[in-house]
Amino acid sequence: MTTTSRSPRLLLLSTVLLAVTGIALLGVPHGQEPPAPATATASTAQVTTNSSSAAAPPPVGEPTAGTAGSPTPAASTSSANVSALPPRGEGTAGDRAVQRNLEAAWPADLPAGDERKLLTAGRALLRADATGVGRAQWPSVFGDSGQAVAPAFATARFRIQAMIARRDGSPDRAVVHLVWAGMDRGGTFTDLRITDWFFTRTTAKGPSTWTPQPRT
Repeated sequence: MTTTSRSPRLLLLSTVLLAVTGIALLGVPHGQEPPAPATATASTAQVTTNSSSAAAPPPVGEPTAGTAGSPTPAASTSSANVSALPPRGEGTAGDRAVQRNLEAAWPADLPAGDERKLLTAGRALLRADATGVGRAQWPSVFGDSGQAVAPAFATARFRIQAMIARRDGSPDRAVVHLVWAGMDRGGTFTDLRITDWFFTRTTAKGPSTWTPQPRT
């Protein structure tokens, strides 16, 4: 009787104690948990220090071991000495640069009067050759003016970009060097085209004149 009457009380007391203990444990703040062992803290700090050292970049100005430095490209040095031409397709904005390059590469060597005459003739010859306009003025160059010849380039899209006149190995021989742009019959527009017209000086009667030579 005594044992049987005490067992429910012991069970009830045990249950209450367990419940109180659980409530007490749940009420402990998270920040008051026992600190981690000193050994674990020390090893964690050491790993963190080693990781920071490995990730840190080398000092500025000192190359990393096993890597080569970055020398100045040789191309940038050599290109500084080369006179640059404008890129293709730049339009009339680049024509002045083309003219400057021509004059710098081939200094003038003709009297100013002769140079003007040659440039005027060279311009007219190139236009006649490319567009067909004015070919009758040059029968010795283009042959029979009555023969219909389809122009290779559209007149509206023809432009001389630069030109010079220089001696061609003799005071009585000259060449007009032209750089030009145009659209062909197929609709393709191309600039920086090059054409040379050669002239000889004739002094039979009166003032000397420059006669264009037929294209070969």
